[in-house]
Amino acid sequence: MRPPEELSATATVWPSAFSRSPSSAASASSCSTAISFFLASRCARAHDAGQLEHASIFPGGYFMDAQSQWTGLDAGRLERIGEHLERNYIGPGKIAGCQVSVARHGHLACFKSFGQMDRERAKPTADDTIYRIYSMTKPITSVALMTLYEKGYFQLNDPVSRYVPSWKNHRVWVSGDGADMQTEAPSRPVSFRDVLSHQAGFTYGGGLPGVGIQHPIDKVYRELKVRSVGGADSMQAFLDKLSQVPLRYQPGQAWMYSLATDVCGALVEVIAGKPFAQYLQDEIFDPLGMKDTSFFVAPDKVDRFAANYQRGADKSLKLIDDPATSDFTRDPGFKSGGGGLTGTSADYLRFCEMLRRGGELDGARILGPRTIEVMHMNHLAGGKDLTQLAIGGFSETANEGVGFGLGFASTMGQVQTGTLGVGDYYWGGAASTIFWVDPKEDLSVVFMTQLMPSGTFNFRGQLKSIIYSSIID
Repeated sequence: MRPPEELSATATVWPSAFSRSPSSAASASSCSTAISFFLASRCARAHDAGQLEHASIFPGGYFMDAQSQWTGLDAGRLERIGEHLERNYIGPGKIAGCQVSVARHGHLACFKSFGQMDRERAKPTADDTIYRIYSMTKPITSVALMTLYEKGYFQLNDPVSRYVPSWKNHRVWVSGDGADMQTEAPSRPVSFRDVLSHQAGFTYGGGLPGVGIQHPIDKVYRELKVRSVGGADSMQAFLDKLSQVPLRYQPGQAWMYSLATDVCGALVEVIAGKPFAQYLQDEIFDPLGMKDTSFFVAPDKVDRFAANYQRGADKSLKLIDDPATSDFTRDPGFKSGGGGLTGTSADYLRFCEMLRRGGELDGARILGPRTIEVMHMNHLAGGKDLTQLAIGGFSETANEGVGFGLGFASTMGQVQTGTLGVGDYYWGGAASTIFWVDPKEDLSVVFMTQLMPSGTFNFRGQLKSIIYSSIID
């Protein structure tokens, strides 16, 4: 049963309405204050319609919006999320803390905080905790570039060299290393589709753990210090430096996780003629009410910033980034469209809900529905999946039945992936944050934690099993 149209048209997440939980116990058991961030404006309309009294808080802090059948999710089965995370991760100390947000049919079904955001200071995970979202920056950057596509600035198959003339000089690696390196001309120019889908021929320069293998091309990235740029012309300097690095493979012939989305961010700045960070603020963050998403954590918000951890050789948690001294508390010279943002669960859920609703939320249209559809289609050459086309050692490339679109991975088949749900699109961040949007099931999910590297635990698969098995309509 779907909710009345008057309610379903007002799916709202208001981060400004968050209430800080005084203790981890309160955070785990009393989310009634936290859920106001999702329902602020909608509740006003529900009250006018005489339907607010149906809203209820279920044990464990799960909020089932109005009547449970409106979300089509079984409240008791959703309790398994908390049981699973507490038993297998929080209790044994495998992660310090986390948050889970689940929305369906535009209504919040679950928002819950667990554990601690900062073990060293014994700070419980607050409902408005700020996280390093790393590569969950990529979908936001991709959406930003596609807003310029919708304004007619480029077509997907256009060469990027239209806006970056130095890219006309690109070469492609063939063999060898250093002075003995052999290159050839590209079979075609790098296109906008290539950079949006990681098929351009770039790498990460060996700069991320678990991403790719050491290759002669990676040495060139490091020698040229490709991302060591700053100042007003940093984006243009970054793009021009990339023209000096041979492509790892011919454009469109393979998939490799790379700096390509940093390129997308730089292209936003070059094409729009506005600083990338300002463009995101004006075109995405302000319209969607994403008040805590930024390239750095402001001084008045540092107390809400989570610590970041890594699993040590003895399987214990090791602090690797103290929020009080983190580089993320300072405005970076280079605004990384591939991994530079910080933000809250509430903010990212608003972004996901915009995607789920076809590019619009609360009257703010970011993209058209047809553009969103094209973005989460599989754009890999020949309709292949990542296992068939990817090179490098990035963990996501081991997933059969997963394609890649313009900023997102996309599930192509349940049998191959071995997970519930088909047609969902998703990504994650280096500190094990994840999200997915499922148009078929009308579902948005955000999971936040701070544990590096990603792939240490299969949070996405485990949460999918619990959440999809809770769908009863």
